[in-house]
Amino acid sequence: MFLPLIAVSPRRAMLFCVLLAIFELLTYAGSDVVMPGMLQVTSELGVDPHYVPLTLNIYLMGGVALQWMIGPLSDHYGRRPLLLLGCCCFAMAFAATIWADNITQFIFLRFVQGFGLGFVVVVSYPAMQEIYPEKDAVRMLAILANIALISPLLGPLFGGLLLSVLSWRELFAAIAVISALVWIGLWRFMPETVGVVRQDGSRIAPQPLSCRSIAAGYGALLRNRIFIVGCLALGLVGLPLIAWIALSPLLLMHNLDHDAMSYGLWQLPIFGGLISGNVLLGRYVERFTLFSLTRLAMIPLFGGLLFALIATFITGELWALAAGLSLFALGLGICNATLYRQTLYATEGGKGGASALIGMISVAIYGLGSSVLAQAGAGASLFHFIAFMSLPALLAVIPLYWLFRCSRQPISPVTTD
Repeated sequence: MFLPLIAVSPRRAMLFCVLLAIFELLTYAGSDVVMPGMLQVTSELGVDPHYVPLTLNIYLMGGVALQWMIGPLSDHYGRRPLLLLGCCCFAMAFAATIWADNITQFIFLRFVQGFGLGFVVVVSYPAMQEIYPEKDAVRMLAILANIALISPLLGPLFGGLLLSVLSWRELFAAIAVISALVWIGLWRFMPETVGVVRQDGSRIAPQPLSCRSIAAGYGALLRNRIFIVGCLALGLVGLPLIAWIALSPLLLMHNLDHDAMSYGLWQLPIFGGLISGNVLLGRYVERFTLFSLTRLAMIPLFGGLLFALIATFITGELWALAAGLSLFALGLGICNATLYRQTLYATEGGKGGASALIGMISVAIYGLGSSVLAQAGAGASLFHFIAFMSLPALLAVIPLYWLFRCSRQPISPVTTD
């Protein structure tokens, strides 16, 4: 039973989390489900198919473009108005795309649609962390992560099925309608957490809002050693999985001549490992401290990469790589939410700004790291892939060491007046 810390019923808090999960799924569907229809878009708008990956990158850029501003705004005005604004913006941008008649309009609207990703990460995650006690919040974050993983697993297949009966414009309209319904639900059930006195007597105070206060807030975060090493650890331990998502089409389909069905099937054990890690986290978070769970997760995390490196070198087979990456993903599923919680609560400042900086640093590591690994030839062969994927894992040892050294106990300070 998830019992909220603020004065709302468990039913209302749970309904908010369900609506949040749906909104998060919609923001991921905005990339995964619509991708099969992008060739229809380029054909109808009369442009080259090379715009297909560009539209995805533009969508992801929209997701990080405003995070630096959304966080401080939500710390000052509250989580509820900002998330309602983000959901409304997301729905209206998808609705407007129905009437796009050239690629410039389409790309601009894709950028605006991407704002929804930023609102989910920067506003909704801190709100959920503030509604529930530490371990319940980690369990809820693990559940939301599993829901989010449904999209890259089933999104392209589901999108292809929908496009057999709908046009791409009708698909965008459907996402807009569902988003509008989610907005109504959030307006009805989302509680506020900023400025509210919680049941333990603590209060999350609104943060001042000015250019000076925003700069000071981010400056304090950048000077916070535990926070920064937590951000670096999150980015580096997640980079091998992000690189797999980015490079596996090139590796499997182009260089190893697998068809689309085989490519999809090889994703299942790896994302299955990630989901299993989140399930184990939800089951055992009550029995261990977050610090202990994070340390235990290092065994499958680094053990999986080591197995993949050795077994792939010996056998040269895809199953060896997939088995090792599945074990790695299991460890990542266990430690990702715990690392996020410990990093977010390494500071007593506003959690919106902290969440924004976590997102921006992580995305920067993912984007830059994936580009460097791709240019280095990580997609050329199985062994090249796992050899290059081991490098960010080795780098992750440094921030993880400092995090373990500085965080011997779970970190959960609460800002009070």
